[in-house]
Amino acid sequence: MCKTPLRLEQEVFEAEATVDEAAEWAKALLHRAYYGPGDTLEAATYRAEQKYGVPAQTFWALRYRKPKAILANIYLTLKAAYEAECGRQEARLRHELELVKALPVTPARQALVADAEAALGQAESRTGTAG
Repeated sequence: MCKTPLRLEQEVFEAEATVDEAAEWAKALLHRAYYGPGDTLEAATYRAEQKYGVPAQTFWALRYRKPKAILANIYLTLKAAYEAECGRQEARLRHELELVKALPVTPARQALVADAEAALGQAESRTGTAG
């Protein structure tokens, strides 16, 4: 039997890049779970575990001692949780934008609305969705 080389169009799996990507998602999710002054990172980690279904040990490992590789189910769970949180934040911004649009028009308010619409447009172009 001979070894078959990777085809040119086949994507090569890079474990380090995958772990780095998962670490960024975990960092963002922990940031959302952290309440601020008086809160501890450990408490935020356990809240994130309850909310997103990712083990607290995973958050700790990705923050302090990155593994060389990450399990697919943990990677996909982190990805789904991150995308869901981004979707919630975009929906919240859309709702607040509609509330601001209902207020009387001022130059400062118009600038804020334009900035928010531009941010939502960029998010939609990244994800390929229209809201």
